[in-house]
Amino acid sequence: MELLKTLCHIEAPSGSEQNMTEFLLDYIKSNQDSWKVKPELFYGDGFQDCIVLVFGKPTTAIFAHLDSIGYTVKYNNEVVKIGGPSTKEGIVLVGQDSQGRIEEKLQHKTDKDGNKTLFIGGREVERGTTLTFKADFRETDDYVQCCYMDNRLGVWNALKVAEKLENGIICFSAWEEHGGGSVGYLAKFIYEKYEVKQALISDITWVTKGVEHAKGVAISIRDSGIPRRTYINRIIDLAKASNIPFQLEVENAGGSDGNALQRSPFPFDWCFIGAPEDFVHTPDEKVHKSDIESMTQMYDYLMINL
Repeated sequence: MELLKTLCHIEAPSGSEQNMTEFLLDYIKSNQDSWKVKPELFYGDGFQDCIVLVFGKPTTAIFAHLDSIGYTVKYNNEVVKIGGPSTKEGIVLVGQDSQGRIEEKLQHKTDKDGNKTLFIGGREVERGTTLTFKADFRETDDYVQCCYMDNRLGVWNALKVAEKLENGIICFSAWEEHGGGSVGYLAKFIYEKYEVKQALISDITWVTKGVEHAKGVAISIRDSGIPRRTYINRIIDLAKASNIPFQLEVENAGGSDGNALQRSPFPFDWCFIGAPEDFVHTPDEKVHKSDIESMTQMYDYLMINL
């Protein structure tokens, strides 16, 4: 879990993914020679903060987003949300501006019209500074817990799959937490260059009344987006044949890079597959280790058999 711990401590809210990109590039270049297949690596000009790895003769792509929720400092130390972070008073936020390190608690105030404003104390912070939750990685026999399991765990899963992957594509995308924007051009690249048109979304879902800890990775039949049912049925049939623990998710809210693929002009099939977490978008996101294990096993299996 050391790699996951490191990923969770990287401060990279939407719009500030460069720290994650630089870390991943260093990690890939340092480790790819020990992987079963050394991938072709695409990044930089034309890819912005995204990274694409191409292994062998691909037929399926994995998408994992690099960004997380957070806050942007506005004026007079007021802050505005990036994505949908928890706004519980007292949460410790951290960041950096030209004057140095920032570590302050989130506070609330209400104006005369009843409108709630979020702000931090301390010295005046430069406007436009990004703030994230202060990381506190915890591990027990059964669970791992920290901020940004969503989606550092999805990225970790993709990196673990990369170790054994012979044929496939891994796309590390950006900006998912505030509406997307990178998936369209990544889809264009892999569809036009490699004719790949099916995808798995390596992201983390939520514990609900129908999706529980320690019951296996969740295969989502739908969320706010509805993928093509024939593709979902293929995945469910393969999952049953795999004997890997899994559970089926049906929701009407939420979404990830799959929704952006569905809105693209390319004929992609997609399926969201991820371990469930509790305490979503807080500093205390919690995932069961057995669900993490089944997630990686399922991706290994599907990337061979889809």
